[in-house]
Amino acid sequence: MEKRERNVQTAAPILFPIDPEQFWQMLRVLVREEVSQLDRQPVRTPAYDTPGLTYKPLYKIGEVCQLFQVTKPTIYDWIKHGKLKPYKIRSRVYFLWNDIQRLLQPGEQSKE
Repeated sequence: MEKRERNVQTAAPILFPIDPEQFWQMLRVLVREEVSQLDRQPVRTPAYDTPGLTYKPLYKIGEVCQLFQVTKPTIYDWIKHGKLKPYKIRSRVYFLWNDIQRLLQPGEQSKE
């Protein structure tokens, strides 16, 4: 097989007066700058615009998994054993903040 040279001249005219290698180098620098700016920005948490409400009232199953650092099958087990009560709204399942707080408080957990 033939090896292709990196700087092969094409018959198409270049529309801007800059060397292609210099163009790609400038593009790489710009991309690095943009990515580094994204890394410096703080992670935004969603704001809940409900007047007077200081907590999120409903949690999805994925959020509960992240909160307790467990898998979905563990959550399903907790539902089966009555530790968490799911609330279905349309086709989605949610959990109440109060139920989650009860699980987080070790002194208030019911013994099996």
